[in-house]
Amino acid sequence: MTMLRSVARTGWSALRYIAVTVMVIMAGFPLYWMLNTALASDDDLYGSGQKFLLQLQNFPNLLEKLGEVELGTWVSNSVLIAFGTTLLALTLGSLAGYALSRFRFRGKGFTGFLMFSTQVLPEALILVPLYTVFIKLGLLNNLGGLVLADTAFVLPVTAFVLKGAMDKIPYELEESAMIDKCPRLSILTMIVLPIIAPSVAAAAVVAFFAGWNEYLFAATFVSDRELWPASVGLASFIGQNETPMSAIMGSALVFAIPAITFFLLVQRRIIAGIASGAVKG
Repeated sequence: MTMLRSVARTGWSALRYIAVTVMVIMAGFPLYWMLNTALASDDDLYGSGQKFLLQLQNFPNLLEKLGEVELGTWVSNSVLIAFGTTLLALTLGSLAGYALSRFRFRGKGFTGFLMFSTQVLPEALILVPLYTVFIKLGLLNNLGGLVLADTAFVLPVTAFVLKGAMDKIPYELEESAMIDKCPRLSILTMIVLPIIAPSVAAAAVVAFFAGWNEYLFAATFVSDRELWPASVGLASFIGQNETPMSAIMGSALVFAIPAITFFLLVQRRIIAGIASGAVKG
């Protein structure tokens, strides 16, 4: 009986490893195919057919194609927009979420409803009036303007994510800190936010990808090619007579790697925070 149980456990472990391996392959295959397409020649793509194995001999040609565009500048702009949006949205979202969670004031419910109702408005609906505002404020061709626009749209989401987590924290923790004359801001930054670290990481993911995937505002408010984010730069590859698929896929792969890396790092923080527990006695 003991041997049968050992064999059964070994079999289940093997099945789990096989299942995980299959899922990893399925998740990583799109990236592999992007690299495969980037390294494929035009004859393979439009003639004999794309080969499954990587054509590494075409790697110098790919580097030459990527060197002809401002890919590094575009990716750097996307990084600035994404991290600027994340930092600003988390800062304002934590303050707004704490106020909605802990303070009582007239119009609190209406304020929350007003913030939440902004999510039903598509970005394209306010594009024209927002363009007028950007002209008056001198924010055209300005990465800071894109950060402000993206933050405005993602702020209600981050605020409510953090508010929901703060509502679950026992108020006695803050009362004990107030007895020791701890300021409200210190309570928020030193007690509340570390406890809800998983929710902060989740809000950071939402805010980061809102800025990283920025396209509509950038395509409308930024005309300077050197200030384009990578999303707008990739779209510019699509031409009326020719679309260089290898250059597009190579650039898209470079554009995707930082976002994937950020998500994996933050995902580890989320899992670690959940495993350690929200409140420790």
